[in-house]
Amino acid sequence: MAFKAKKQVTQEDTSAGAEFIRRFKANPFIFIGTIVILIIVIVAFVLVPAIVPAAGGPSVDLSFGSYNKVPLTYVPGNYFAQVRENIARYQQPSVDDRNYFSVNYQIWREAFEETVVHTAILQEMNHAGYTAPVDVVDREVAQLPQFQENGRFSTARYRQLDNTTRMSLWRQVQDSIAIDRYNADMTNLRISSKEGPFIKAMASPERTFDMAAFPLSDYPDTEVIAYTLSNPGLFQVTHLSKIAINSSEREARQILATVQEGTQTFEDAARTHSQDGYAEKGGDMGIKLAYELSTEVPDATERESVIGLAKGAYSPIVKVPSGWAFFRAEDAPHPADTGDAALVAKIRVYITEFERGRMEDFFVNQADALIGLINASGFDAALAQQGLSKRHFGPLPLNYGRVALFTSLASFSVSELTDAVSNENFWQTAFSTPLNTPSKPLVIGNNVVVLYPLEETPADETNAGYIETAYSSYWLSYILDQNVHSYFLTNEKLEDRFFDAFFKYIQPLN
Repeated sequence: MAFKAKKQVTQEDTSAGAEFIRRFKANPFIFIGTIVILIIVIVAFVLVPAIVPAAGGPSVDLSFGSYNKVPLTYVPGNYFAQVRENIARYQQPSVDDRNYFSVNYQIWREAFEETVVHTAILQEMNHAGYTAPVDVVDREVAQLPQFQENGRFSTARYRQLDNTTRMSLWRQVQDSIAIDRYNADMTNLRISSKEGPFIKAMASPERTFDMAAFPLSDYPDTEVIAYTLSNPGLFQVTHLSKIAINSSEREARQILATVQEGTQTFEDAARTHSQDGYAEKGGDMGIKLAYELSTEVPDATERESVIGLAKGAYSPIVKVPSGWAFFRAEDAPHPADTGDAALVAKIRVYITEFERGRMEDFFVNQADALIGLINASGFDAALAQQGLSKRHFGPLPLNYGRVALFTSLASFSVSELTDAVSNENFWQTAFSTPLNTPSKPLVIGNNVVVLYPLEETPADETNAGYIETAYSSYWLSYILDQNVHSYFLTNEKLEDRFFDAFFKYIQPLN
């Protein structure tokens, strides 16, 4: 059966994508022709005598999961085995190779994923009611290289195979025709005639930029302290101990009574009865800020009563997520000490998680001030006055979403723009701001940035034409293929037990 080399899209594919673009730009027509020839060679190679067990593979049937309840098994000579064998012929490392384990794992994983997609497509075609016609399958089998003699089908060679092998091969060809039909139908989906020119236009113009960045991590301690003082209730410091009972409110009340009567100490009761992570510490929760108790005691009224306990006092039984609990105050609550650096750092974390807008607004104001300086004295002089570092990147086309056909924003390693790849506001601002003019402030990830477009140049027309050709002749089908893979490999119908099976059957850990 025809086997087409495919890979699931992962982060490791970015380097492969860059290499693809480099080779394509060097000589696009030769490169595209090479890809076509490679596919033909692989298809022919797999269909030749691919019904023998994989060399070095297991000789028993192994289950790696299922797709829509159809088992995904490795059986000597089946599709899974054939794919694994053919991948291994090119990638199988020596047992002494230090990368043997990881490469062997990847070989099996790739073969498994191809089997998932193969099985899923056959189910889709079966559900659609498609079965390859018998005469078409017979014709394709008759054209297989192993049955050719002097350019014609050899009945003698065909009859050398036993009935079981012939039937297996016939079924493989039948499945291959169904999958080829599926891929052809997907590839021939109606695509707008304007799409190719649109992709070509993405290559032009290219812009070069300077940039200033304000990291949110530079939010000053003075602002953190000001927020702390304006919200004292959130950051009241408490030191509490807790006993949590999951079984019943009645049991919690009984335990509280024994502690209050002195029958047992709070610490002993915690170690004996409490059912949370503080039990081994005698119930001691350590120092907590008031806002941290919102997860411990969801009801606001009950929470306020717990926070306000005097030193040594016990709370009544309160409802907690896991059941019921009561608390003892180890110290009276007191305001946060803004001179305590560790406490200020903790409050900074709260602001970052729950009041991030305050930080962004602060730096947007800083950026607005910088823009005023830039307009008055120029970009470099303004940054020098503010003590800011200049970042530079480009030339860059309008490559929204990191299309691998074009130079990508990531290729310039500007860490502040990691989250800008698919940020529409960033791209719109970057390519609409007039040259030698500061942009409006942009919130990108954990930074507020100001862009300063320096120059704009049109893309080379020849190169843009090559990109349009590659998109239409190869890239569109490549992306479609990856999307098909992603759809089936993340489908809820897939029961993926590959990890456990691999370490149980193929490469045991002990």
